[in-house]
Amino acid sequence: MKRSLLFLAGATAAALVLSGCSASEDAASASGTVNFLGPEDPATFAPIIDAFEAEHPDITITYTQVPFDQYSSTLQQRLGAKDDSIDVYAVDQPNISQIAAQGFLEDLSDLQDEAQAATSPAMYETNVYEDKLWALSIWNSTQMLFFNRDALTAAGIDAPSVDPADRWTWEQVADAGRATQEGGMQYGLLFEQVEAYYQLQPLAESLGGGSGITGDDMLSVDVTNDGWEEAMTWYGDTFASGLSPRGVGGFQTSPVFMDGNVTFFVGGPWDVGRFSADVDFDWGVAPMPSFDGGEIATPTGSWSWGINTASKNKDAARQFLEFAALNPAGNLATVEVTASIPANSEAAAEFLPGFEEQGGEHSAGVADLITYEVDTTAVARPVSVGYVQFESAMNKAFADIRNGSPAADRLEQATAQIEDAWSNLR
Repeated sequence: MKRSLLFLAGATAAALVLSGCSASEDAASASGTVNFLGPEDPATFAPIIDAFEAEHPDITITYTQVPFDQYSSTLQQRLGAKDDSIDVYAVDQPNISQIAAQGFLEDLSDLQDEAQAATSPAMYETNVYEDKLWALSIWNSTQMLFFNRDALTAAGIDAPSVDPADRWTWEQVADAGRATQEGGMQYGLLFEQVEAYYQLQPLAESLGGGSGITGDDMLSVDVTNDGWEEAMTWYGDTFASGLSPRGVGGFQTSPVFMDGNVTFFVGGPWDVGRFSADVDFDWGVAPMPSFDGGEIATPTGSWSWGINTASKNKDAARQFLEFAALNPAGNLATVEVTASIPANSEAAAEFLPGFEEQGGEHSAGVADLITYEVDTTAVARPVSVGYVQFESAMNKAFADIRNGSPAADRLEQATAQIEDAWSNLR
């Protein structure tokens, strides 16, 4: 999969190499070494580093990887110590507001117009805290409904369309999934990230529950409203009824679909290449559903990059950041060896058609689908200095709900936990 992504991104990068540069790139070049920190394998960023250094021979980029499970704590420790050996660093988008509030991100507000023009509204707004821009989006994401066409055909059910105008409802998915179970399918529905706010937020959003965080300061918990309770009750019922399997999580979810044991699977674009290589039944892709009569909402978000306020080489760091985010060729180079979607809209338009080809007829139409969802239905995770504590408590609540805890009671408990965790932030 990485080889095919390398080819398609590398080929399209050539077409974009003459794209317009940002204002600071047109200015006199900076020089020196830019130290870049992130959680990805160094091979991921070799193409963007090579491309940047080719255009900026007086600047050297040095990348350091910190493993993902250690990244957040390591970043906090080093930024808190005013470590000036970090110039540019990757930021998980929901954490931007907290890190900005701590004073660890350089203000990039003079780039607001360029950043808005370069990406989708959700990908721009996720970098904004207190009306200032603190980072630039590098990658984007969405979610889709993968399905086992063979199982649906055996049950006499027409498969859902890839056209967003024909989007199925969650009620339709549940009914069709149960019908295939009656025909011998083990499970009807499975979410890839069964306990993750990123993937489950749209359920509540669809029923009018909102993100779960409200208030002028975005430090008021709101997960006990009717929308949240109805969405999480429905979610818990999918496990209680046997439509979805309990005891399967983490990296164990996609193999359930690949082994042909579940009819519907909610997953991300990265699954297209995985399924095209390892699935031997007829599968397809459709839009992520919404509830009957509810709003359409799909996940979005990935990684942004920002500049350390303690950096001693901010001019060169800024040129590297702008090249990676605002220059389409540069942004395309960031995805040469990964299955992520470029956050830059022009880069994504070049990237997605080749990406779609990986799945052949199984993924026909997925480029237009992803573009539509990113531009039209994407709902970003809430921008709040308390998001980290919120997400942690909610993910634990999701785990308990899928294992049988009554949704209303567990959401009440989560509310108390979050309010306690936020008590020192107000």
